[in-house]
Amino acid sequence: MQISGTGSRARDVVFAPRLQALLRDHRGAEAFRLDPGTVGVAGAGLTDRILAARPATEDERPTFKPLHGRSIPRAEAATVMQAIGRDVRTALKKPVPGNADLRGEWPHVGHVYLRDLILGADPYRLRILMDRALELTPKLTWSVIVAGAALPGRLRPGAPVSAIAGLTAEAKGYGDRRYAMGLYRRGAAPVCFTVSTLVANALWLGAPFDDATSNRNILYESMRLLPPSWNILRRASPEYPALDPGIGADDDILLLPLLSHRDPALWEDPDVFLPERWDGLDPDDQPGYLPFGHVSERCWGRHMVMPLAEMLLDMVRGGGLTVDPAQTASDVPLAGLMGVTGVRIVQR
Repeated sequence: MQISGTGSRARDVVFAPRLQALLRDHRGAEAFRLDPGTVGVAGAGLTDRILAARPATEDERPTFKPLHGRSIPRAEAATVMQAIGRDVRTALKKPVPGNADLRGEWPHVGHVYLRDLILGADPYRLRILMDRALELTPKLTWSVIVAGAALPGRLRPGAPVSAIAGLTAEAKGYGDRRYAMGLYRRGAAPVCFTVSTLVANALWLGAPFDDATSNRNILYESMRLLPPSWNILRRASPEYPALDPGIGADDDILLLPLLSHRDPALWEDPDVFLPERWDGLDPDDQPGYLPFGHVSERCWGRHMVMPLAEMLLDMVRGGGLTVDPAQTASDVPLAGLMGVTGVRIVQR
């Protein structure tokens, strides 16, 4: 699928076949059958009613699902997010380095830069949990956590590390260290993964940008065309059949911002990258626009993601970088975090 707009007329977004099928077959639909036990929902009104019907259960929470069978209380999840929030605020106060080299393959380059900026003082056993290769399988991630928890020595309270790393200092035994390392990964990794992916998406969709176009509008429009959280799962629940006759009592529901973000009934020129459209739109009140979830349960990380993404995008733009003109296509794999891959960023 080709996305048109300033700077991107010759670039293709190559969606994985299942994603392409969703866009081809179901864009503009309110609800539709995905498989015998799952209903897909793309209509803005029905999406709103479903998400407002009840809070997400612990198995439906995107970041703080049970950790290897152990529930994560909301109070503990809040403590983790407050800690990484302090780390992000500290990172944003640091002077922007004049010699940062952001050329190379994105989103990997952006991820490594953010990891070192926010968590550079943390011990290796924790920083390795930020490796993008761990996204390949939860089993690999857990193996690295198990190995790190078994190593001799532990972080001491008051060590000069990130706030989120400091939470692991309270873990006394092997089991608690393993759990604490899992929480570190759950809290810190999504910030770096999401921000680097979001900026890579923005660069692919529109770079080089007009100097008058704000970073915020660029990012809002990038999240519309390539929403990092492109689906939201809700398990079968008694509230849902009354909301739509196509939803059965045993049906799970897959809500699809991927489709509502491109619904021709909601967006003018839905496949065109137009950051300026956000001059007149409110992202918190735009029907069908859910980059950070529903108003009833916004993503806790949104106030970290946007400032970091604006900072990183500003560094790329200020450094005179853009997408390699020789690269004309980028794949979007079927993964939990939607984004282009292997984007080559070069000096203009």
